[in-house]
Amino acid sequence: MTKRYLNDEELELLENRLKRKPTEIEEAIIFSLWSEHCSYKSSKIYLKKLPTKSDKVIIGPGENAGVIDIGDGYVAVFKMESHNHPSYIDPYNGAATGVGGILRDVFTMGARPVLNMDALFFGSLNHSKTPYLLDGVVRGVGDYGNCVGVPTTSGQTMFLDCYNNNILVNAFTLGIAKKEKIFLSIAKTVGADVIYVGSKTGKDGIHGATMASSSFDEESSKNRPTVQIGDPFTEKLLIEACLEVMDKSLVEAIQDMGAAGLTSSAFEMVEKGGVGVELYLDNVPLRENLTPIEIMLSESQERMLIVANPTNSSEILNIFKKWSLDAKIIGKVIKDKKVILRFKNQTIGEFDLGIIEAPVYNRKYTKAAYIEKINKEIDTQEPKNYNQTLLTLISKPNLTDKSPIFEQYDSTVQTNTLKGPEGDACAIAVKQTGAAVFASTSVNPIYCYLDPNIGSQIAVLENYRNIIASGGEPVAITDCLNFGNPENTEVMWQFVESIEGIKHACESLNTPVVSGNVSLYNETVAENIFPTPTIAMVGIGKIEDVIPSQFQLASDTIVLLNDVEQNLGGSQYLYYLHNKIDGKVPDPKVKLHLSLKKFFDIAHKKHRLIISAKDISMGGLACCLASMCENNIGCDIKININSNPHEFLFSESQANIIIEIKNQDFDAIESIAYESGINAYRLGFTTQEQSLKINDLINVPIDDIKKAKSATLKKVLS
Repeated sequence: MTKRYLNDEELELLENRLKRKPTEIEEAIIFSLWSEHCSYKSSKIYLKKLPTKSDKVIIGPGENAGVIDIGDGYVAVFKMESHNHPSYIDPYNGAATGVGGILRDVFTMGARPVLNMDALFFGSLNHSKTPYLLDGVVRGVGDYGNCVGVPTTSGQTMFLDCYNNNILVNAFTLGIAKKEKIFLSIAKTVGADVIYVGSKTGKDGIHGATMASSSFDEESSKNRPTVQIGDPFTEKLLIEACLEVMDKSLVEAIQDMGAAGLTSSAFEMVEKGGVGVELYLDNVPLRENLTPIEIMLSESQERMLIVANPTNSSEILNIFKKWSLDAKIIGKVIKDKKVILRFKNQTIGEFDLGIIEAPVYNRKYTKAAYIEKINKEIDTQEPKNYNQTLLTLISKPNLTDKSPIFEQYDSTVQTNTLKGPEGDACAIAVKQTGAAVFASTSVNPIYCYLDPNIGSQIAVLENYRNIIASGGEPVAITDCLNFGNPENTEVMWQFVESIEGIKHACESLNTPVVSGNVSLYNETVAENIFPTPTIAMVGIGKIEDVIPSQFQLASDTIVLLNDVEQNLGGSQYLYYLHNKIDGKVPDPKVKLHLSLKKFFDIAHKKHRLIISAKDISMGGLACCLASMCENNIGCDIKININSNPHEFLFSESQANIIIEIKNQDFDAIESIAYESGINAYRLGFTTQEQSLKINDLINVPIDDIKKAKSATLKKVLS
């Protein structure tokens, strides 16, 4: 009996296009190509709304990764992707292959990977499975990046109940290339060889794309065969071999075998070039006996597909042999716009490229009912003990010290790291030019749940602040849009609202979206995840522009940029100390961020007046100051707080950055702030005394801050 793959509606569509019933392999292949993971059939119409161009964008969405100009003939190539379902099923291998896959997206374009980041979202630390998932994911991310020799320089980790049964693992890679050495995945030349390179094909990962396009149920944890197994040492060899053949200009097109494996890579390459391909599946290097369906849909790792002029094929094969990798010609580019599959001298599948285009759904959406139940005004009593309140808050999982995680990552390999995981944005040196590339990733799912539009704006703005506070000029973003089931009209509303928020922020800041990923069906039988549109932003600057995030010297002046909005809506204070997810999210103040950038351009890049800087985000002003003191420099803050001091100290007000300057420079800073359209307030001074003091409310030793922040994750990851 022939196995069914497509639902009735999509099978009927395929039969109408074919004008016959599909063979089993044809239906299986279309099933993968039309999966949400591969086709974006529920999100495509909205993604088109996002801005994708600027004077620094060289390649936007549509290729393996986005490309921006960083000057002096060099480019940065970057992208973020999800590996959520596999990481829940098999946390170590799921996370490791997530890193491996995003690395391939970058070096397939001719760029050498130079930094990784991750964005990890787990359930409550008290949930029975969270410690196991956290340990496996962190080891998977660390082992793969460490072994392949690419530093993991920054990231984000959050814990919320909505991820108890559906964790999120989002991986980011950035590479550097020469502008004239960018390679694309477009096959053009009829008669060109199609060359398989890398590891042999096995059964791991078969139907991984379709598994990632469906909801979790009680059977999901049994799907281990759909999780790929990675080998970072082979990936390192693959990087070097691919960069060598590209450096020698032996390649016309190159594509990694990611979701849906050989199927997606072969189909996409010829479809983009307006040609076809004939594949000889007998020639595919195998590590075990596989059926043609398994060969086409395997997602075995560390594999690439190359299209090359036959005159170059022999040299390509020899180079991969030198690097101890498999390499074999498995097909030819043909004139007819078809994909023809041959196996044991028989044609087992034939696709007109016109039939493979996935249906596009304009799904219905309705405003989520829970939105009407959110209280716009939040009334909280002033705490009795501010010292204990601060220490309690910074010990909570979302605000605690993440070093037990990032200490497992090598953040300095390649010796280019200028600013690592200790700061909000990381920075690496491009030694060929003296430039620095900055990167940051962030999203607050609580904000996005309470207001998907504003929450998504804030995700962009938080990264923008991180980069300018680190000394960089924000240029562009990549995104990883993690949502629940799009067939749920309220989830689809969250998605549509989120796109509008990202669009507004990116257009306002001139930071277009150059690449990204959509991950839907992040749900269990019980619940959908909170909307989690993870944003990663990249900026540029000079090596000497990098600003540290902690206080550097005693007896300096501490300055607050912009007024604090006293509003505890959506705050970590409300979540952890009052067990509430409620309230009006902070005002994003989008235009004020442009004024902040103008301020940093003058005060820092022109006059070098800023010694350290950190933006206010989760936990508010008090938690920001606590983090800035971790370099064993204390502070003494004396500021007029008119009412509700806890709201002033713990509200997560936007468009605020705290800076450290020399005392004699305050008048100049105040003048530059006025010129830039922002306010600047003297908060107090840095001190040799090892404590954080705020008025007569808080007086906490730095050692107590460090102990409170370090204990939580050490218990889990020791």
